[in-house]
Amino acid sequence: MTGSPEHIKGMVFNLDGVIVDTARYHYVAWKRLANQLGFDFSAGQHESLRGLSRMASLEKILEWGEIYMTEAEKLHWSDVKNNWYVELISSLRPGDVLPGALLFIRQAREAGLKIALASASKSARQVLHSTRLESYFDAVIDGNITRKAIPDPECFLLAARAIDLVPSECLVFEDSALGVMAALAGRFTVVGIGDPDYLPNAHLVIPGFEDLSCTSLLGRVNEAIFSHS
Repeated sequence: MTGSPEHIKGMVFNLDGVIVDTARYHYVAWKRLANQLGFDFSAGQHESLRGLSRMASLEKILEWGEIYMTEAEKLHWSDVKNNWYVELISSLRPGDVLPGALLFIRQAREAGLKIALASASKSARQVLHSTRLESYFDAVIDGNITRKAIPDPECFLLAARAIDLVPSECLVFEDSALGVMAALAGRFTVVGIGDPDYLPNAHLVIPGFEDLSCTSLLGRVNEAIFSHS
């Protein structure tokens, strides 16, 4: 059962595509890996990887390249890709935070809401450190903690538990269809970030946080929940 704004006590944010746009760095690293293996893939194909874990993404890419690997080889290449990705994100700075995201999080904290991060990325803490966002989160659940990939709701459930809340008391912010599916499976109220056509199951979809206040967002969530009921 989802909650209402009066019962919302916390917010759980995905990282990539919600707070910081790291997708371009993932694409560069995956493309480099594919090229080394002798094939290429498009930005459109990469978009379909949104929300998948590193290993699930690798398996999809290998499928596109019609390449077979042993599990040991997959682990090796996933680590190689991640090393390239970590090098790329080392250049991230506070200015790389998506427009309006930091102000929105500040407003939510000032309103007394608890703030958590739920990300499949094992490099999430490094991104937070590089963009100086660490202090804004009461809890961080990343790929080093989770054992189940989305659409399993584990990451969101762990995030809610880490801030001592239940799903009905939390809003989840997600930019992927799989992420929305996972949050809904966990009985959260879900705000999609991006294109409504891509995220039709979210309770509410917004283009981003720019020029959006926490108060107005909660009001829009209230209207969305009413329309879903």
